[in-house]
Amino acid sequence: MRLVIIGGGILGTAHALAAVRRGHEVVQLEREAEARGATVRNFGLVWVSGRSRGELEFTLRSRQLWEEIGGRVPGVGFRPAGSITLVRTDAELAVAEAAAAAPDAEARGFELLDADRVRARNPALRGKFLAGLHCSTDAAVESRQALPALRAYLAATGRYTFHAGAEARDVADGTVTDDHGRRFEADLVLLCPGAAHGGLTRELVGDLPVRRVRLQMMQTAPLGEPLPTAVADGDSFRYYPAFAGPALDHLNREEAQPFTAARHRMQLLCVQRLHGGLTLGDTHEYDEPFAFDVDEAPYEHLTAVAEELLGRKLPQVVRRWAGVYSQSTDPDALVTRARADDHTWVITGPGGRGMTLGPALGEETAELLGL
Repeated sequence: MRLVIIGGGILGTAHALAAVRRGHEVVQLEREAEARGATVRNFGLVWVSGRSRGELEFTLRSRQLWEEIGGRVPGVGFRPAGSITLVRTDAELAVAEAAAAAPDAEARGFELLDADRVRARNPALRGKFLAGLHCSTDAAVESRQALPALRAYLAATGRYTFHAGAEARDVADGTVTDDHGRRFEADLVLLCPGAAHGGLTRELVGDLPVRRVRLQMMQTAPLGEPLPTAVADGDSFRYYPAFAGPALDHLNREEAQPFTAARHRMQLLCVQRLHGGLTLGDTHEYDEPFAFDVDEAPYEHLTAVAEELLGRKLPQVVRRWAGVYSQSTDPDALVTRARADDHTWVITGPGGRGMTLGPALGEETAELLGL
């Protein structure tokens, strides 16, 4: 079978990988020279710890696929680093204790560590905290280098072709026409538009049950020492469904976030890149139109929290950016799939889970469509 995949982000590339692994031929189009959306504006985290109980099995499958991919494609930078969510108050500690005692704690790899054991596991954490919820199943990839590495792997099979700077303008009866006037014939067309909900996406399937979410992030110069695990703060409990329950209800009711964190719906996530720098974020903004510039207050908050947990000054911040991702508005949907015609599907809306779930979503689509 011949597939044309429109969109060069993680979702499109994961679908290309699933199709090629099943023996099919894939042509992938990307309107930019390189994907520039949510796929490269994220932490690169494969985040098992925060997923809901209903998503856990699927997320663990995706994490397994990432580890397999990392073994075949070292350039994606897969590493099973795990994570530690650091708690600084008794109310946050109660949420961590509930998570560590939950029926699915073993499957997630949860273990509650006191402060001394946190520092033994991650010596770079020399700051102020009571304890940490360790998750051994969390992992990371290098978001800025994963896609080129995957494309090189796919191209080596002889059944994959990538066209950069090629914007799909029309899709009809299995034929895709790009802005160079080239026509690509396909048995199946998959449009993975990311947060581009208008244009060709709307022409094909109308308005989808998705919304866009904006975030702000930053990256530092090299830390100068290893940060062996990813790090989160207790505010992350408020934004991940895995931690829902009486303890979280108590935290939200009795312990407000700081003004800036609440206003920007913030959590601290921090992961060390292979070059030694730290990627830190993030914020959540849902009301459009989004600003075209970034707000400095969230960066000041992230810096203060990170320095309190690390017990040291952050290295110089060398990059700041904003990103926008697509999120399904159905809370039970991992992704939105919409059929446009007999040959064409639109797939978008994994939310902030695109990097985490990409391989499993590609595999699931292949199974659903009988590839």
